[in-house]
Amino acid sequence: MSEAELEPPVDLDWEGRSTGVEREEPGDRIETPFDPDRIDVQTRTPTIDLLLSRLRRGALNLEPDFQRRAGIWSDRNQSRLIESLLLRIPLPTLYASDTEEDVWVIVDGIQRLTAIARFVDPDIVGMTPLRLRDLEYLRQYEGCTYADLPGRLQTRISETELVVHLIRPGTPEEVKFNIFARINTGGRPLTRQELRHALIPGRARVLLKELAESPSYLTATSNSVSPDRMDDREMVLRFLAFRLTDPSSYTRGDLDEFLRDAMVQLNNLSPSKMQELERDFHRAMERSKLIFGEYAFRKRSVENPRRRLPINKAVFEAVSVNMAKRSEEEFRQLVEKKEKIEKGFMRLMEDTEFERAISLGTGDVAKVRRRFGAIDRLLSEALE
Repeated sequence: MSEAELEPPVDLDWEGRSTGVEREEPGDRIETPFDPDRIDVQTRTPTIDLLLSRLRRGALNLEPDFQRRAGIWSDRNQSRLIESLLLRIPLPTLYASDTEEDVWVIVDGIQRLTAIARFVDPDIVGMTPLRLRDLEYLRQYEGCTYADLPGRLQTRISETELVVHLIRPGTPEEVKFNIFARINTGGRPLTRQELRHALIPGRARVLLKELAESPSYLTATSNSVSPDRMDDREMVLRFLAFRLTDPSSYTRGDLDEFLRDAMVQLNNLSPSKMQELERDFHRAMERSKLIFGEYAFRKRSVENPRRRLPINKAVFEAVSVNMAKRSEEEFRQLVEKKEKIEKGFMRLMEDTEFERAISLGTGDVAKVRRRFGAIDRLLSEALE
């Protein structure tokens, strides 16, 4: 079998390109029984005028940083959307989560609503006015802004009704996430981290973004992780989550729920604790790079040690967390033994149980403890 055939599958961005991160099967599923009567999904048909009114009042959250940052629609695509409205062509359904404060968090439909807002009232989204271009049928309105349209067409847009499936408060959280995870946005399901980002607002969002863009993280990962599907932020979150909760105390078996709770926990941390976690993270990144070099957080092969595989999330969390908890004196000794550690890690990759713990069902309690324990023993043995 060739090396190409042995290459592990990778996550893809919105345009089908590699994100530089190995695809993972966490094994998450809903196991706790829930009351179906608590699932409250309502279908609304608000007009565009009403949706824009909500947006102005802060009662509708588009969170433009959430989705397809590298694939924001072009002026041509946005113009074609407006043309569809003018032609009375129905738009795809929108999906949103309703909060206790009656704020609609748009999970699917961000690009559509952003394009509409930019055309009708660009100040709401802080964008330059959209001038229609490359229209297919209504070419007489080429170059027009909303203000340039005849009044009847302005009214047609403002009174157009859009279908919104609204998940109401009270729906069990794990079910809410499961519903949204099934949505195909542009033919590709939303990632778990995209959902966490959309549905869990707060300081954690900012922290994950800052750390994922930090020089220490980018250097440690060799700038090889694409941010387009938020794999980089999930990796940061996994480090923080297992620094807040020791892997030996991980008992859930549902990694997605564990990470959701970690984001909520991060939102409620004191500034001093937040700064401590940030220092731990940067230290872990710098140490991992010094020990493993360009192969940090990747699977290794004894047969072909120079082959550089994609980043593996489970390896990332196990290595980085174990690096963070070592003292300065211990780390100094680890640097002196880095060749021994590298060889030990490659031998560890020949352990079938360890390989499975970083590849399949990675949210399983036993597998979480196995990979963290194995890396801990690897470092401890190097210190002896």
